[in-house]
Amino acid sequence: MSWVRERTLNWFQLLALKIIKTGQLPRHVAFIMDGNRRYANKRNIVKKEGHSQGFEKMTETLNWCMDLGILEVTVYAFSIENFKRSKEEVDELMDLARQKFKRLLEEKDKLMEFGVCIRVIGNLSLLPEDLCKLIAEAMVLTKDNNKAFLNLAFCYTSRDEITHTIKDIVKGVKHTDILPEDINEHLIADCLYTYKSPNPDLLIRTSGETRLSDYLLWQVRRPESKITNNQTSEFSIWHFLGAVFYYQRCYPDLQKFRKNSKPIVHNSRVSMYIDKLHHERDVMIKNIYLSTVQS
Repeated sequence: MSWVRERTLNWFQLLALKIIKTGQLPRHVAFIMDGNRRYANKRNIVKKEGHSQGFEKMTETLNWCMDLGILEVTVYAFSIENFKRSKEEVDELMDLARQKFKRLLEEKDKLMEFGVCIRVIGNLSLLPEDLCKLIAEAMVLTKDNNKAFLNLAFCYTSRDEITHTIKDIVKGVKHTDILPEDINEHLIADCLYTYKSPNPDLLIRTSGETRLSDYLLWQVRRPESKITNNQTSEFSIWHFLGAVFYYQRCYPDLQKFRKNSKPIVHNSRVSMYIDKLHHERDVMIKNIYLSTVQS
């Protein structure tokens, strides 16, 4: 199934979407698309098929976001904790990821037309080399698109993200790029995997679970959260619009919270270090991509 599809909503759904668009919309929505295995057990199908249908629902949800005018979406696609599952299931998930990223690259013209930028946040060093190259290629090819941003948290946990952030900051101090007194929460935020993105405004989790599952723990300071009781593959446009409407009801309280937030201002030393770190990360992805082109 395509990552970006033509609109498939009926007239009544389009009317509801148009009504929701008259209200304040979240700029950035984060999803925990949970329940694929439970859905598979419920429908008596193999887990691989459950995960595949979950991915298709993710792409459908992405299109709803684009139709609504939501600029950025982050999806929890694969947790580092998932490596603890059976080898068979992990291998199936890696194969599914390969298939989907290959499909993405096949339809890159459509992604460029819609202006979708693909970012993968996570510890890519834990992934098979061939999959890592596919991911790097998708990121490099779409890096200049700016009409919509899809962040895939793949091979990700917040603990791993924060651990790598601390290591980068320690290295910066060791190389005298920054000083110990420069370390604060703003520096940490700008060294996370998600440094290119604003914090989520709305968090949606399917399956009825209320835990965050080690997902965006630093970034989710005060978004509005909406839990749905259906599994990922059962998530509908009505569940989605209901979650956005819930955000709109909470928006006045969110505005009060944001008014108390001050813009981040770094000194020149810290700004230079952050630019250097971000450049190193971009070069790393580009080098992985170039190894694909040259091989």
